[in-house]
Amino acid sequence: MKRTDAPRRTVVPSGRSTRRATAAVGAIAALASLVLTGCTAGTNAAHRTSPAAKAEAVAAATKLTYAQDLRISDAEQHLITLCMRKRGFRYWEEEPLGLEESRPVGYVQDDVDWAHRHGYGSRIMAKEDRTRLHNPNIAYRKSLSRSRQEAFDIAMDGGRDAVVLKSPTPSGGTISKQSGGCAGQAEEMLYGDPAAWFRSDVTVRNLRPLYVDKLLHDKEFTSAVRAWSHCMNKAGHPFPDPDAARQSTREHSAEQTRAEEARTFANETRIAVADATCARFVSLRAIGERREAHYVGELAGKYGRALDAHLRMQRHALAVAERTVPART
Repeated sequence: MKRTDAPRRTVVPSGRSTRRATAAVGAIAALASLVLTGCTAGTNAAHRTSPAAKAEAVAAATKLTYAQDLRISDAEQHLITLCMRKRGFRYWEEEPLGLEESRPVGYVQDDVDWAHRHGYGSRIMAKEDRTRLHNPNIAYRKSLSRSRQEAFDIAMDGGRDAVVLKSPTPSGGTISKQSGGCAGQAEEMLYGDPAAWFRSDVTVRNLRPLYVDKLLHDKEFTSAVRAWSHCMNKAGHPFPDPDAARQSTREHSAEQTRAEEARTFANETRIAVADATCARFVSLRAIGERREAHYVGELAGKYGRALDAHLRMQRHALAVAERTVPART
């Protein structure tokens, strides 16, 4: 299901817009988690059988856990740091969140214990925002002379003369990013071929518009959402769906006193705990993921090669990451 706060690829600060598609990956999966990280050997057999078997094969396909995805992101950051220092610039790696705080918060959040501790994750997001605002790399670049800033940008991503990669999306749009410098070198070390990775990633991360409307109107899924809503109403929280529950906790001033923030968080936690409890009671996550896998499976015939390539390169990147950085704890 939806990954509102999916694991994020590293955003490299350079004081300007860098058009790195991986930085926007989290925003693309607005409803579904895209459980379709690739097609394993099992899906090759599915190409020779029925659409239903094909869907089951995609659903069972090996995918990276969020912890593994984070490890790749951390490795990318570390490789960029080493490269920038070799090119004569100071560079600081982001201090990553712990594994629990980095956990994706999706459309369906059914971890009651996590909800008790973090609500919907508002304090975690505020912590991330503070980290981005005080990123030492941005301040460092600003401290450089204009010529050194230009040299910094060239070292980072190739500067204005970097190769621009472009790839069509399944729904007909086009996404582009520049590739070069330490960022491009890090991707090459992780994925082997940055251009091929970019093409497969654009395809896989943009499959959602092709099936989301079907999922939203799926009878089994909508029936589960109604059951969740009935449960929430009985708990004193009358919301039609999980998104409405979550949005209600964000209806407050951006500037709050400590006391106001404490009250807001207490309310967020109450609703999040009820949300997770009801989601678990009606098996909303299992139903949603199963129906999502069905609709994703319908796309396997056309996009199977991109899915295969995406998983293969992710696995290569994970192997490199495991030799490069420790896992988050």
